[in-house]
Amino acid sequence: MTLAPNNGAPEKTDLVTLTIDGVQVSVAKDTLVIRAAEQVGVQIPRFCDHPLLAPVGACRQCLVDIPDAGNGRGFPKPQASCTLPVAEGMVVNTQATSPVADKAQQGIMEFLLINHPLDCPVCDKGGECPLQNQAMSNGRGESRFSAGGGVKRTYPKPINISAQVLLDRERCVLCARCTRFSEQIAGDPFIALIERGALQQVGIYEREPFDSYFSGNTIQICPVGALTSADYRFRSRPFDLVSSPSIAEHDSCGSAIRVDHRRGKVMRRLAGNDPEVNEEWITDKDRFAFHYATEADRLSYPQVRDALPDGGRGELRPASWPEAFAVAARGLQAAGATGVLTGGRITAEDGYAYSKFARVALGTNDIDFRSRPHSAEEAAFLAAEVVLRSTVTYADLETASTVVLVGLEPEDEAGTIFLRLRKATMHGTTRVVAIAPYATRGLAKMGGHLVRTAPGAEPAAIEALVQQGEYGVDSTAVILVGERLATVPGALSAAASLAAKTGARLAWVPRRAGDRGAVETGCLPNLLPGGRPVADAAARVDAAADWGVAHLPESVGRDADAIVAALGSGELGGLVIGGVDPDDTSDPAATRAAIAAASFVVALELRETDVTRAADVVFPVAPTVDKSGIFVTWEGRPRSFDAVFSSPSSLPDLRILAGIAEELGRPLGFRTIVEARAEMEEMGPWDGDRAVLTGFEARSARPSTTDGLAISTWKLLVDNGSMQDGDKAYRATGRGPVARVSTTTYDAHGPTVTLTGDRGSVTLPAEPADLDDDVVWLPANSFGNGVLADLASPGSRVSIAKGSDA
Repeated sequence: MTLAPNNGAPEKTDLVTLTIDGVQVSVAKDTLVIRAAEQVGVQIPRFCDHPLLAPVGACRQCLVDIPDAGNGRGFPKPQASCTLPVAEGMVVNTQATSPVADKAQQGIMEFLLINHPLDCPVCDKGGECPLQNQAMSNGRGESRFSAGGGVKRTYPKPINISAQVLLDRERCVLCARCTRFSEQIAGDPFIALIERGALQQVGIYEREPFDSYFSGNTIQICPVGALTSADYRFRSRPFDLVSSPSIAEHDSCGSAIRVDHRRGKVMRRLAGNDPEVNEEWITDKDRFAFHYATEADRLSYPQVRDALPDGGRGELRPASWPEAFAVAARGLQAAGATGVLTGGRITAEDGYAYSKFARVALGTNDIDFRSRPHSAEEAAFLAAEVVLRSTVTYADLETASTVVLVGLEPEDEAGTIFLRLRKATMHGTTRVVAIAPYATRGLAKMGGHLVRTAPGAEPAAIEALVQQGEYGVDSTAVILVGERLATVPGALSAAASLAAKTGARLAWVPRRAGDRGAVETGCLPNLLPGGRPVADAAARVDAAADWGVAHLPESVGRDADAIVAALGSGELGGLVIGGVDPDDTSDPAATRAAIAAASFVVALELRETDVTRAADVVFPVAPTVDKSGIFVTWEGRPRSFDAVFSSPSSLPDLRILAGIAEELGRPLGFRTIVEARAEMEEMGPWDGDRAVLTGFEARSARPSTTDGLAISTWKLLVDNGSMQDGDKAYRATGRGPVARVSTTTYDAHGPTVTLTGDRGSVTLPAEPADLDDDVVWLPANSFGNGVLADLASPGSRVSIAKGSDA
C-alpha cells in the first residue's frame, strides 16, 4: 500500500519503499521510521518523541531492529526510530516481530525505572501516564531492582519552576520535551537540562523563573508526572474526570481546549488537538483562567430594584425570572429611547439576539459591542473590510512572505497567532514586520523587524511601506491590524489602502472572543446581521422580511461613546448592558455617570460589578461552560462548542432577551440557542452592496500639543482582568507593571517615575527601552483600575517626573 503525509500526495519519485514487520509500505521521503510505523498501524513506544518537536533521540525507548537486507541499509545494533529517516529497501522489525527490539525496549524501560519513584498512587499523572502504560506493555514483568541493594535517587520536591509549574525532579526521565517546547515553540528557554550522566536533571536559573505565557504546555506534554500544575496538583485522578471538548473564550484565536470536570466542577483545562488552528498548544490564560465562573460574587438569581414611596430607588432584591422579565419590560417602556451595549464576550447567537432585540423589540439602531475605545472610522472599516470576509487563515501566516503587524502585539493579545508566526519565522519562510513604538520581547522571539513609530504616527508609517517597499509588502504578504489601531485617526484607512495597492491580504484581529461574531451579527450601529448596511433600504427590507416585521429603524444609530453621551444628556432614557466593564471604556467616569443618570438600566452579567450594583434589573447570564454557542475567530472561522454543565441559576443572554421581548409584546421568535442558530442560518449573509455606508464622520484628531509623553499601551496576557480572577498561582506568573521609556528619559527620571495625565497620576518602576524620547509604554490593565481610568484619556499625553517628586 502507499501512504502519504496529510498535506497531499507526493510525487512517485518522492516515495520511499521499505518493509515494516513484514509489510511493504511506501511513504514520503525523509519520513521518520517511527512515523512510517504509525501509518501502518504499529505503535512503537516512546517518551521524547513528539510530532511537533524536532527529534532528539533522548529516551531511547523507541529502539527497533534494522537488519542488513543485503543492500547496506542495516545496523548492527538497535536504532532509535524517532531520529532515523526511512531509506529505500530498508527492513524494520519493531517489538511486535523482533525479539532483539523487544529486549532492547525492555532494557531501556528497566533503566528508566531504576531511579523512578513508585508513587503512582499519589502522582497526578497516574492513570494517564505513558511511562505507566508502557511499563506494562513494553517492560519486564518483574523488577531486578533490590531495595536492599541501593537507594533510589531523590531530590527536594516540589521545585517551583514558576508560581504555576512545579517540578518533581526524581520522576523526570530526561526526555527533553519541556526544554524543546520552551526553546523551539514558545521561544522561552528558561528551563534546561543541567549536569551530566546520572546527575543530569531539569533545572532553572535561580534568579529567573520560567517566565512564559505558554508554560502549561510543558505540563501537558510531559510523559511522566515530573511537571505538575499548582492549580491541579493533588486535586483529582484522571479516571475520575469527564472530558468535554470546547473552545477557549479569552481571545479571538478560537483555540480548541478540553475541559475536564468532576461532579459539576471544572478541575482543569487542556489543549485540544486542532492542526488548523492551535495545533496542540494553548496559552496559560486559556489553560488556567477558568475560576472566574465560580467566584463568590457569581450571580445566581435575578434581582430587581423597587421604587421607594418618595420616588427614590430602593435596594436590589431577589426576584423570579417571570417577575424580572416583566419589570424589565415595564421599565424600558417607561424609559423611552434605549441604547444597547453588549461588550465583546458574547457568542454569535447571543450577538444575533442583541442585534434583533435592539431593532425589533426596542426599535433602535443604538447598539454597539465596542465598549472599548474606538472610532467611527472603525465602524466603516468593519463593514467594508471585515464582515463576511475570510481572506487570511492560520495556514496563510506560515506561507506569507511578510506579515505586517499594526496595532497588534500577538504574544500578549493573540497567543496562537504568535506561536504560528514564530513557527513560520523559525522555518525561514516568513518575515514579520511590526509598526510599533519599540521592539517587544515577542517580536524579538519571532526575529522580526521593527518600524519604530510613535503613537499617532501609524498612518504615515503604513503609507511609507507602500512607497518604499523595503519590507516586501506585495501580494504574498499579510497585514494584521489590531483593534487598538482604531484609536488612531486614519490608521485603518491607511491599512486598507496598503492592502489595495499591494495586493496583500488584510485581517482584523480583535482581542475578545465574541468581537468578530458581534460584527457578523450586526451589533454595530451601522450594520444589521449578515453584513446588511443600515443605510441601505433594500438591506433593511430584506432583514425586516426575515424577521416578520413591517419596517426597521432607518437612521444609523449611535456608537458606544455616543450612547454614553446621550444617556448623560437625557436623550436616551434606558440602557440594556451586558458584559461591559466601565474601566475598559473610553471614559470610565463618564460611563459610570451615564449608568447612574439613566432612568432605567437592565444589566446582564455573570458576576457582581459596578454596573449590576447600579442597575434596576439584574439578570445572571451563563458562562461558556454552562451554554453552547459559536465564537467566530479573527479568521472568520465559526467555532462551535457545547455546554459542559446545565445550570438552572443562569441563562444564555439570548434567552433573557427573548423573555424581555415577549413581555414587550415584540417576541424575537426564538428562545433556545438551537432556534437562534437556525434563524441565523436561514437569514444568511447579505448579497447586495455593502459599500452603502453613511452617517459617520471622523472623530477629532489627537490633541495638537506636543508637551509631555505620548502613551503607547495594550493589555498584557496576564493582568488584572476579571476573567483571570480565582487562580492566584496563574496570576503570580504575570509580568509586573512597569513604565518603559527611552534611555534618555530613564537616565533623567528613573528608576521610578510618576506619570500625570488628565485623569490622574500613577507611580511605577521604569525600564529603559528603545523608544522615542517623547513616548512611554504602559500596560493597560496591570495597575489600579487601568490606564484609562487612573491616568489619561485616549490620545492624550502625560507629564513625567521622578517618583520621589510625587
